Amino acid sequence: MDETLRHRHAKFHYQSLAELRADIAEMALEIPLSAGRSLFAAPLTVAGRTIPNRLVIHPMEGFDATPDGAPGPLASRRYQRYAAGGAGLVWAEATAILPEARSNPGQFWLHAGNVDAYARLVRDLRETAAKEHGHRPLLLLQLTHSGRYSKPAGKPTPLLAHHSPVLDPAMNLAPGVEPVSDDYLAALPAHFAESAKLAAQAGFDGVDLKCCHRYLLSELLASHTRPGRYGGSFENRTRLLREALAAVRAAAPGLLLTVRMNAYDAIPHPYGFGMATDGSLAGDLSEPLELIRQLRQLGVELVNISIGNPYFQAHYGRPYDLPLRGLTSPAEHPLAGIERFVKITRAIQLEFPDLPIVGTGYSWLRQFLPDVAAGMLERGWASLIGIGRQAFAYPDLPRDLLAHGAIRPEKCCVACSGCTQLMRDGVATGCVIRDSAHYSLRKR
Repeated sequence: MDETLRHRHAKFHYQSLAELRADIAEMALEIPLSAGRSLFAAPLTVAGRTIPNRLVIHPMEGFDATPDGAPGPLASRRYQRYAAGGAGLVWAEATAILPEARSNPGQFWLHAGNVDAYARLVRDLRETAAKEHGHRPLLLLQLTHSGRYSKPAGKPTPLLAHHSPVLDPAMNLAPGVEPVSDDYLAALPAHFAESAKLAAQAGFDGVDLKCCHRYLLSELLASHTRPGRYGGSFENRTRLLREALAAVRAAAPGLLLTVRMNAYDAIPHPYGFGMATDGSLAGDLSEPLELIRQLRQLGVELVNISIGNPYFQAHYGRPYDLPLRGLTSPAEHPLAGIERFVKITRAIQLEFPDLPIVGTGYSWLRQFLPDVAAGMLERGWASLIGIGRQAFAYPDLPRDLLAHGAIRPEKCCVACSGCTQLMRDGVATGCVIRDSAHYSLRKR
């Protein structure tokens, strides 16, 4: 195994599958490859609902809502492109449950005053999918509280679960900011439940309680140092997620319950979740696996696995070709980061073989994404394949893959991190390379 290559960042340079296979072998990485394509078109039944194929559009935020939180014109355009693109599951982006929970003024925020706008989005998406593909995609809405990343009026107003010597300096946290109170947290399940009822009214098939990337529910999972009912023990750190899920189930029993969760924060214990307790960057899945066991008991039927934090790049797990402004590239080959996604997803799917798990983290692979995705499906290491940044660049990827068994290199995401930089800047977000007529870093 070439340890030097494994621990050196590299840009995508592969012209053939043989070249990719050679680097995987040289670094002794456990990344599956397969030429099979049949499983992509296989339907999957989840809690009595049929997903027409195994391809998922991930909840990628466009930050293009109107001031009152309704989907704006660019958002409507994105979701129409996703519908026309043919994915079997469209996982609609993070939608705030309260005005102060928005990460910026352009984040989705669902409330009684704009539920009709979300119903139009759902109706239009389904009509387009039926016209273009003759199928009915499953539609999920991700509900969120942005926590430490709250910025509803364009100015940071962090609502912390705990202080972190890793994240506080990275976000230039102002002195004197105190974590939210237990009373504040105790009131949130009712707001998640109300948002879920509105999502059902708008026509979504289910909701996801966002528990990844260090937004509030995710940060609570890592609140080892927090005192009180929501910190310290595993029971306390998972309390709000469990209470919110129970409230949603009671308020909207017909909705499919899902969670997108971090299984590895890449932030050392005691400030990260899914981490070894020795203070290293080694992972430990014992708590994530126990949490999923409890989520199943609460009625969760689908889990979407993520790792790391897009706001903080001095971590492992999320491959980039170019660093974000002001940050450095990770000190590892991007394929090592993909292997981390693969191994964590594999471990969870094999532990829960009858629970559909969404595999993620393949966009860096460009035209070779289908080869790894097919390997995951064939081995039973994932049940569905999520397309995140790649969907910004290539919303019709599912159509091309299902029709031709391959995707087109000239349409692929190039992992430039431009969309992530737009997200960090809190402006309308999309692909600055493949969709430059609508999105550009220079326009700012």
